[in-house]
Amino acid sequence: MAFELTPERSKRLDDIVGHYPNAMAATLPALRMVQEQAGWVSLDGMKWIANRLGVALAHVESVASFYTLYHKAPVGKNVVQVCRTLSCAMRGGTKLLARCRERLGVDVGGTSGDVTFETAECLASCGTAPVVTVNDDFHENMTVEKLDALLDRLGAHRGEKA
Repeated sequence: MAFELTPERSKRLDDIVGHYPNAMAATLPALRMVQEQAGWVSLDGMKWIANRLGVALAHVESVASFYTLYHKAPVGKNVVQVCRTLSCAMRGGTKLLARCRERLGVDVGGTSGDVTFETAECLASCGTAPVVTVNDDFHENMTVEKLDALLDRLGAHRGEKA
């Protein structure tokens, strides 16, 4: 079945497009709306955006693949992202990545139960590194102990449903 935004979201997108100098500039919010509705941005969703905004599908795909905040495959109820850039790595981020792999039993991009494990190129919080997000909520100055407590609250254990 072809993707279609709900009438309410479609109206909201119309309003948003009107605030930009051209429709192409609304690609980011259009991707966000598709992801809000479907939980991820499928090829059908990207085709819908390209058609709706009158832009090339390649443009929509390139924007969606550039930003780590857009999921290009189905994800779990909770998306845990660990920042992997230099500031976070130097302050313990690599230990957090290793702990997520161990606790969840999956590598980056994998889903265990209701938790999808991803990395982010930069979460723009270098002064409070290392940083982990859960569904866009920031958890700063993370330690392995704090991460374990966070994963416990999510019910995140090797493939178990929360």
